[in-house]
Amino acid sequence: MKTLIVPVILALLAGCATAPVEPVGPRVDTSLTAKGQSSRARFLVLHYTVADTPLSIKILTEQQVSAHYLLTDAPQPVIYRLVDESRAAYHAGNSSWKNYTQLNNSSIGIEIVNAGWKDTPAGRVYAPFPQIQVDALVGLVKDIVQRHGIAPENVLGHSDIAPQRKQDPGPLFPWQQLAQAGLVLWPDANRVAAVRPVFEAFLPDVAWFQRKLATHGYAIVQSGLLDPQTRTVLSAFQMKYRPADIAGNLDADTATLLEVLTTPANAPLPVVPPAVITSPVPPLPPAQVPLPPPAPLIPETAPAPAAPLPVPSPAVPVPEPTPVSPPVPAAAPASPATPGTL
Repeated sequence: MKTLIVPVILALLAGCATAPVEPVGPRVDTSLTAKGQSSRARFLVLHYTVADTPLSIKILTEQQVSAHYLLTDAPQPVIYRLVDESRAAYHAGNSSWKNYTQLNNSSIGIEIVNAGWKDTPAGRVYAPFPQIQVDALVGLVKDIVQRHGIAPENVLGHSDIAPQRKQDPGPLFPWQQLAQAGLVLWPDANRVAAVRPVFEAFLPDVAWFQRKLATHGYAIVQSGLLDPQTRTVLSAFQMKYRPADIAGNLDADTATLLEVLTTPANAPLPVVPPAVITSPVPPLPPAQVPLPPPAPLIPETAPAPAAPLPVPSPAVPVPEPTPVSPPVPAAAPASPATPGTL
């Protein structure tokens, strides 16, 4: 009897192993491709973690904050992919650039392991980015922007898209190296030299700076006053393009950079005092007006999701975690926070 049962069982098992699996539901034909489509990723946002690699991994994988990639600071840097690029990661938080808001749904986020900054008796000291880490980042960014068609003007820092809350990746981040690789919008040196005498002769008023900052992409209330929110946005701009002085003051150098960056490459630069120069300003998203001044840093553990704002892309809004990284340097000194980045 046993000799008869064993072959039967083996035959049944063999049949199960080779039987085709019937699909559940209607069959999906993937042989056709629509011409009218594009990547959901319009922006690439760079952050620093303000934590070492083990803590960064723990926070970005076990808490609600996340990023698509984590780049370590090891002697041979490692790039971890934590979220598939087809999905939204929770790295941008309450954010905007030009007429886009809630950029989690339209961006790819890269967290870079970096200590951020610390306050010392001699002033605030920022942690550098090792060149080998920068080289790995340039390769990663180049691969991402090529595959998704992300324009150089949309490769941004967290301080660009949330200047009232964030300062990462900070004034020591080598933006110019990314620009030399064609990855970041950068002012042409010849045009900067040509227009600087105009602003050295006559410095525009606060309203002019606010208009230019908004035209460049920042969310800024057009108050006409050199108020805290204006200084904070000026500092964010200076951290990227003129990191030697990030005090958020009005000066000819900052005005020159703003004029060049907001003037099309094929358009003439001004040769008259800026008091008579006007430029169109894109409307700010209603949810971004007014922006509150930077709040003191409050240590947080598991961030609670916030209600989503309207997004201009067709993506479905997702819950947003609350902020956890340090405020911009123009605000009152604070302590570094845990990474993540909302």
